[in-house]
Amino acid sequence: MDLRGASADSAAVLTDELGGNLGDSTSAATVADGLFTIASTLRSEAALRRFVTDASIPAEAKKGLVGEVFGSRVAAGALTVLTSAVGRRWTAPRDLADTLEHLSVVALVKAAGTDSGRLADELFAFAQAVKDNPELRDALSDPARSAGDKGGLIAALLGGKALPSTITLAQQALSGSYRTVSVALAAYQRTAAEVHGEGVATVRVARELTDAETRRLADVLSAQYGRPVHLNLLVDPTVLGGIRVEIGDDVIDGTVASRLDDARRKISG
Repeated sequence: MDLRGASADSAAVLTDELGGNLGDSTSAATVADGLFTIASTLRSEAALRRFVTDASIPAEAKKGLVGEVFGSRVAAGALTVLTSAVGRRWTAPRDLADTLEHLSVVALVKAAGTDSGRLADELFAFAQAVKDNPELRDALSDPARSAGDKGGLIAALLGGKALPSTITLAQQALSGSYRTVSVALAAYQRTAAEVHGEGVATVRVARELTDAETRRLADVLSAQYGRPVHLNLLVDPTVLGGIRVEIGDDVIDGTVASRLDDARRKISG
């Protein structure tokens, strides 16, 4: 989520306030569902979106309207977040919906509790499954299939195997603000890590790492970046020895292929 100016300030305040509106894991999941419902409605209703983000309209009028529209549709915690949000300033109307979607992800991470690391791993695994399976990718992007049908497909694939928060986020990825399911899942995983102050590194290796090697790599990267780093491990047959790490905009390429390429460039001048 890339917000600027007043929107970034408002999103920061709302994120700080969110914890007081979540309660236990069940309540947090209910609040998350309400926040995503509100975000989806604001995206589809342009007049409503413009009204609740118009700085010239009194905050009380906006709060009254959202109470009428959403009061009976979402949990009290979600409505409290929205009421606070419409009383704040937004650089662009769409920023409010994007922030509420982001907060719904944060709430679902909180709902996962101590399983948040597993949640991040499951989001990555499902994103890879979508990427590697053309039939699944086509089914989830087919405009002729309803959102409910696609959501049912995800539930059938992940039900009994993944956390409830994972299933919900995978379903939200179908209709959120991101251009593809894979992009949404990657963004949701980054948010899951950020909630706990972690970075995310995608690591490509020629063979599976042992548990000791994985811990050692995580420790090295954490020390280098000054915060814990969650590893997305990919066994990639095209990697010729060594390891390739992508974290944010940084790439650490220690593969044999990379070293050979460097040698060729030096030889060729």
